[in-house]
Amino acid sequence: MSIGKCQKHKKMSSEKIIEKHNFFVDEKQTAIRLDKFLFDKLPNVTRNKIQEGIKNKQVVVNEKNVKASYKVKANDKIEVEIFKSERPSEIKPEDIEIDIVFEDKHILVVNKSPGMVVHPAHENWEGTLVNALMYHFKGLPEMEGNEGRPGLVHRIDKETSGLLVIAKTQLAMNSLSAQFKNHSIKRKYQALIWGTPKENEGTINVNLRRSLKDRRVIEGFAQNTLGKKAITHYKVIEKIHYLTLIECELETGRTHQIRAHMRHLGHPIFCDKTYGGNLIVKGNRFTNYKKFVENSFKIINRQALHAKSLGFLHPKTKKEVFFDSELPLDIQEVIKKWKKYEVPINH
Repeated sequence: MSIGKCQKHKKMSSEKIIEKHNFFVDEKQTAIRLDKFLFDKLPNVTRNKIQEGIKNKQVVVNEKNVKASYKVKANDKIEVEIFKSERPSEIKPEDIEIDIVFEDKHILVVNKSPGMVVHPAHENWEGTLVNALMYHFKGLPEMEGNEGRPGLVHRIDKETSGLLVIAKTQLAMNSLSAQFKNHSIKRKYQALIWGTPKENEGTINVNLRRSLKDRRVIEGFAQNTLGKKAITHYKVIEKIHYLTLIECELETGRTHQIRAHMRHLGHPIFCDKTYGGNLIVKGNRFTNYKKFVENSFKIINRQALHAKSLGFLHPKTKKEVFFDSELPLDIQEVIKKWKKYEVPINH
């Protein structure tokens, strides 16, 4: 374990923020490259930026400049200055196309494409869904304590596709926020996973929290131990050789919940780079099969996860409404490709 402190200073002559970190390496720390150590400790900084900072002498170890390959050891004192883009004072409206599934006076249901960030943050200040919403819709409400994200009451990961409900009025914001808080929103996802669960239907009740080793990763823990309560209900839709298409219904809404739960079960989502789904988890090691899987990864190049449906009480009418969507083309194409795959007879 290491202890870190962070300070932010605005540099007078540029539109940058200098973010300073001090780390005192624990005695139990194993030898590890400096750039890897900092990458694990600074979740919102890319490895390239860290390596660039080391090269530019923005990182010192025991008051000396070192290389990225330097092996961090116990009791090292590491001082870091990372230059980050300053958060803009206002969100920039952008003319970005939005796939609208439903719209009325109070709500908007959109089908987010994979690769689109939901809201501006951490050097993704432009090109997000919020930038698009700001252009196409004026006066969207903001959730208290969640300023700068007009209309948003929930989110999905950048590389996850699917449905999101947007609040257009304060009435809708209050109603939808309350429904998400009491877990009454019905959210179903479909995912393509490696292997097949032992049971065709089941409930995953595994607490989740960020990994202490890599804060970009969410880890699972037994109930009543570490982390926050997280519950996912799943059922098998179709088995496709070494893959399975499943449906997941969220009872809670933790970060990376389905992705982390599936990895915890030993069935990571296909092509999920963060949770090991971009490796050959099931099947043989024949060259032809390896090429087949690699070609499948090229088709999708993201976790095969789609927020397929949403159900909730309409903020104004109080009647239950339900919205559904088709699987995106990349997931459909991978499924079609795997259905045509012929498993070797001698396997």
